[in-house]
Amino acid sequence: MPALRPPAAERAAAVRQLFADEARCERPDLATLCLLVGAAADRTLDDAGIDSAQVELDRLAGQVPYRPGGPAAWAGALRQLLGGRFEFRGSPGDYQRLESSLLHAVLRRRRGLPILLSVVWMEVARRAGAPVYGVALPGHFVVGFGAAEEQVLVDPFDGGRVLSGGDAELLVAGATGGSLEPSMLAPADPLDVVVRVLNNIRAWAAARPERSDVALWAVELALVLPSHPARLRYERAQLLVQRGDFLTGAAELDAYAEVVAVVDEPAADRVRGQAQSARAMLN
Repeated sequence: MPALRPPAAERAAAVRQLFADEARCERPDLATLCLLVGAAADRTLDDAGIDSAQVELDRLAGQVPYRPGGPAAWAGALRQLLGGRFEFRGSPGDYQRLESSLLHAVLRRRRGLPILLSVVWMEVARRAGAPVYGVALPGHFVVGFGAAEEQVLVDPFDGGRVLSGGDAELLVAGATGGSLEPSMLAPADPLDVVVRVLNNIRAWAAARPERSDVALWAVELALVLPSHPARLRYERAQLLVQRGDFLTGAAELDAYAEVVAVVDEPAADRVRGQAQSARAMLN
């Protein structure tokens, strides 16, 4: 399959604006945000393609049995439909593919990372009326059904396998070496889910220096979220310099230096030196 390429500048800017507008809504729509991430990654995904992906989520939701019962029954119904009939699941090889982090591609391939498979489960279950939410365990995203006292956890990456308390503890221990804390089982906010998706994409691109185009659009989407770390501006500046846009990158480095100077003047001086070096590359 040919490598995914981002859209031209005008379309990319329009996608970023739509993403920013949705992220600033009172109740951001998770599927829309994830599909706009896909549009930033894949120039072939136009507005009609985004609409088609939403229709596919609706179609899947329409095949969930009507209100099957409590949390365990909901989990079983979704497992039978998505993990069984439609075979949504993941494998180690999916971590090597950018498509595994893009909702429209995951809907087409029925393969993806744990967090994107969880988005499919959440969006289908939500449309069907289930008490569903994401659970951002360290290192492995899963899906929860029901209130805390009757919570049922499932792993969409494993076809919807129901997790016992011991299973969740093992996942956390494997990712962090630590123990499972009750706070880790709380419902994940949609914007936190999107941040984690973008972090996964940035990590994928960081391991592939030739795909700095991917790193750049992922950082630029993260920067339009309502809350983001200031250091993302430094990361964007470095990517611009890496990609040969020395003047813009130098200007971004200078702007970041002014932010840093408030708390760490020596660090700001180092960043200003990097800006000077970037401009010198034009000589």
